[in-house]
Amino acid sequence: MSKSMRWSEKWFRRGLWLVAFVFAWFLVGLGSTIVGDLPQVEQQTTLDDFLDPQRAPALKQDIEAGQRAQRDAQEALDQARLKLQTAEANNRAARETFGNWLATRQATERPEQDEELIRRTRLLDAYRQAEREALAAVEAQEQAALNARQAQERARTQLGELEDAARDTYLAAQRAQELRVFLYRLALTLPLLVAAGWLFAKKRHGTYWPFVWGFIFFAAFAFFVELVPYLPSYGGYVRYLVGIVVTVVAGRYAIQALQRYLERQQQVEALPDRQRRSDLDYDLALKRLAKGVCPGCERAVDLKDPHNDFCPHCGMGLHNRCGACQTRKNAFARYCHGCGEPAERTEPAGATS
Repeated sequence: MSKSMRWSEKWFRRGLWLVAFVFAWFLVGLGSTIVGDLPQVEQQTTLDDFLDPQRAPALKQDIEAGQRAQRDAQEALDQARLKLQTAEANNRAARETFGNWLATRQATERPEQDEELIRRTRLLDAYRQAEREALAAVEAQEQAALNARQAQERARTQLGELEDAARDTYLAAQRAQELRVFLYRLALTLPLLVAAGWLFAKKRHGTYWPFVWGFIFFAAFAFFVELVPYLPSYGGYVRYLVGIVVTVVAGRYAIQALQRYLERQQQVEALPDRQRRSDLDYDLALKRLAKGVCPGCERAVDLKDPHNDFCPHCGMGLHNRCGACQTRKNAFARYCHGCGEPAERTEPAGATS
């Protein structure tokens, strides 16, 4: 920023740049919201949408029924196993009791205990029968659980075959939908980039330049940053090709601008010194002098040398003398820094110290 610029003007320009960035920030937020919501214009599809509409629901019902049957069979199996454990424990305890009693009878050999022997034998047979029945119930529930599991597996296998047959169609439809959504986003962001290029070329120095630069920042961010997370596998080609085109266009514009600038500089340097200085913008001249370059040709000049009153490259007058106090001063100054007289009363350029 020029050292000759007024203090208030510096802060106003900084405030305007802040306006440009804030404007760009709100535009970026709006653009990201729109770009993110663009997929909603397309109906979202899943693999189920491409399955056989008659077989697929029936197979899913079979799977759900098999899951319920397997769950019920497992619960019944747990109960049957618990009953089997109880029956095995009762049978084992009865056998031990019968063995002890039988040993006592053989020791005493009392005939009146024959009826008790028969009763105990029948009771032992009853325990054994209960154990066999509990075991049969366990086996029946295991068979029911196995049948339910096998039916469920068959339904899953058939459903998997339907999904495999429909997957190619689903993937093709998904790629087509992805392409459409990408084209929606590209149709939104690419014109913004083109408009930003036009604004940069035509309006970046206009009165409303903060809004122009804010829009340029937004358009560049929307295309080269915001679009990236939504690029399909082939989207990178589009992005890089557009980047190449933009670079070529911008480079060509810069080369032509440089050529026009050099031609214009040659024409300006051919004009009389007083006309060149009068046509040169005051703030621009002071800004270039502050950088140690000639305001006319922008080549480096040693301004600290008291004998450098003219540019050695283009001959433009850089210093002259005040007509009132003869103080050596900047040729572009509007007033003498020694006496405050207006610059109109200075001596013609060419007066040396």
